[in-house]
Amino acid sequence: MLAALAVAADTPADSPATLSLCSESPGAPPCQAPAKDLKAAREAFARGLKLERSKNLDEAFSQFQEAASLVPQNVEYITAREIVRQRLAAMHLERGNNHLLRGRQIEALAEFRMAQTLDPQNEFAQQRLRDALGPLPVRTAGPAQVVESEDALAAKPLDGRHDFHYRGDSRGLIAAVASSYGLTVIFDDNFPNRRVRFDLEEAVFATAIQAASQVTKSFSVALQEKVLYSTIETPENHRLYDRLGLRSFYIPGGSSPQELNDLMNTLRTLFEFRFVSLNAASSTITVRGPQPALAAATQFLEQLDSSHPEVMLDLKVFQVDHSYTRNIGLHIPNQFNLFNIPAGALAALGGQNIQDLINQLIASGGINQAGNESIAALLAQLQGQQNSIFSQPLATFGGGITLMGLSLDQLRASLSMNESSVRSLEHVTLRASQDKEATFKIGSRYPILNASFAPIYNNSAISQVIQNQSFTAAFPSISYEDVGLTLKAKPLVHGNSDVAIQLELQFRTLGGTNVNGVPVISNREFKGGILLKEGEPAALAGMITRSDQKSLSGLPALSHIPGLRVLSSENSKQEEDDEMLILITPYVVRGPDRKEAPEIWLTK
Repeated sequence: MLAALAVAADTPADSPATLSLCSESPGAPPCQAPAKDLKAAREAFARGLKLERSKNLDEAFSQFQEAASLVPQNVEYITAREIVRQRLAAMHLERGNNHLLRGRQIEALAEFRMAQTLDPQNEFAQQRLRDALGPLPVRTAGPAQVVESEDALAAKPLDGRHDFHYRGDSRGLIAAVASSYGLTVIFDDNFPNRRVRFDLEEAVFATAIQAASQVTKSFSVALQEKVLYSTIETPENHRLYDRLGLRSFYIPGGSSPQELNDLMNTLRTLFEFRFVSLNAASSTITVRGPQPALAAATQFLEQLDSSHPEVMLDLKVFQVDHSYTRNIGLHIPNQFNLFNIPAGALAALGGQNIQDLINQLIASGGINQAGNESIAALLAQLQGQQNSIFSQPLATFGGGITLMGLSLDQLRASLSMNESSVRSLEHVTLRASQDKEATFKIGSRYPILNASFAPIYNNSAISQVIQNQSFTAAFPSISYEDVGLTLKAKPLVHGNSDVAIQLELQFRTLGGTNVNGVPVISNREFKGGILLKEGEPAALAGMITRSDQKSLSGLPALSHIPGLRVLSSENSKQEEDDEMLILITPYVVRGPDRKEAPEIWLTK
């Protein structure tokens, strides 16, 4: 009864004032309608009940709607129709939600549109339709302006009467009738094409086009004063094309052609407009469609009168590094090498200068610019001298054919301490627009040597002795690494001024060590999303690193005796304590419903 009363309340003003509710239940007022309509309504209602029990809700709704249209005052028919309508709308909404969760946007749009068609007043269906569509493709500096509007498009054929005696296909018939009155026709892709025979005399345009439509099972509507659109006659096509109106919208703000094209496609998809045209030069979009759809499109375009919200992000990175190193003890020689030395080796190498060896080889012709093998042998000899046992403390003893050698380790005392503390603060403010990624970089580009290229058979010393200036300096291959802070933020402002932020933070510094001459780069990164209220600070990430390392080096056994530990071993201790904290605070400086706010927060 409540559903019936609601439907009765929504009845247009031109409905019969004498309409009263009735029912076929015993004791209820009987329904007043022709016997033929009463019988057809009862049969349709019975078929609908059967289809509803078999879970075929689409066809059940069609049968209940037919019964209610035949006898509109019957409470049972109206109630059954409204209940099935709501069940169908809920079913399409559920399907649309499932499609949207799986990322199938087109299928979700179709389901939400069906739910809105069944229940036009369902605000949840309207909201889900907007959610599936995504953010508006264009934000303008002002509201869309209607520059041309027609509530009902009508053709203006030439006056006169014409005779028709046509034999041919159905498309040719419609085109012949239209051309006789000065009109052109655009045919739907699914327009039926069949052989027809048409004879009509002394007919005006309205009579001729109506008769031709009956023969071809089609109907035609006006797109312009001299243009018709013809399609197959179905209830769905009548819903889409009957009583076409026209609206032309001017989109201010100097939007790009790509954005206007996206907006045009959005209107075509969302409101099922078949006739949408774009004039990028004048920033206008012309739409032809039913009046309810045109009104909805006008309301939709009014939402474009809001600029992108903007967010100021206040980001602070706190970092504290503390290190402590201590080394105490006495290193007693604990390594001895014993070997024999030929007497000739001491005589040959004792007191001989390395540069004298190079000059002797050059003067004797032993090496030149191309003497790769001789130079390699020389370098090997020099390398062997520099790292030979004779460069270390050495004691010799013995006699006869061989001489014995004994290399001694060094005795040293250690008493050192090193402590360092570093506190750093990176304070960054970044202004970002709604749903647009903003990037902020601060730091330097550090050069790293990858390789160097030079002749291997020559160097500056050899070139100076030869005196031909043949030496070529090495030329390097260098790559640059970004060192410092890199921040990427993508905010999204909600209606209640909550801010959802997708954030990427990268903090790179030079480490204290290197590998093969290449410095180690310390890297710290954060990537994630967070939802905050405006002005609410939040800790995005925090990290504490603590390490404690102790080492003992000395003579076995003696190093573990408490009284002799200091005199027979080296004791070192190393502690490191690093802390890092990242704080972020968003401020909405421009929202969809506010003017730009003064940046007073900077002085807080």
